[in-house]
Amino acid sequence: MHSLLDVVKITGAAAKEMRRLISEDSRECIGLRLGIKGGGCSGLSYVIDLDTVKEHDIVQHSEGFDVFMDRKSSLYLKDVTLDFRGGLQDRGFKFINDAAVNTCGCGSSFS
Repeated sequence: MHSLLDVVKITGAAAKEMRRLISEDSRECIGLRLGIKGGGCSGLSYVIDLDTVKEHDIVQHSEGFDVFMDRKSSLYLKDVTLDFRGGLQDRGFKFINDAAVNTCGCGSSFS
């Protein structure tokens, strides 16, 4: 397990929602898993899930929880901001990636 500081920026709203979700999960040593996978309308898609740490993960300590990333994903996630928006429309976690050349309309994939 390796640690890098501030690979991903997490807004206060995203941190608050993550702490809420983690507190409702019964697993121990749980945190936020962020990643990248091939696919989506723009070539790559973001992955977000609750998970436990894996052996070769990069771990970022955030506001009351840990963020887990594999090495390859951490390269694509560098300087990405994770936000959370409430409300009735467009509710959920949002990835803000200023380095993305192309993004899809729903904001879940990029190139």
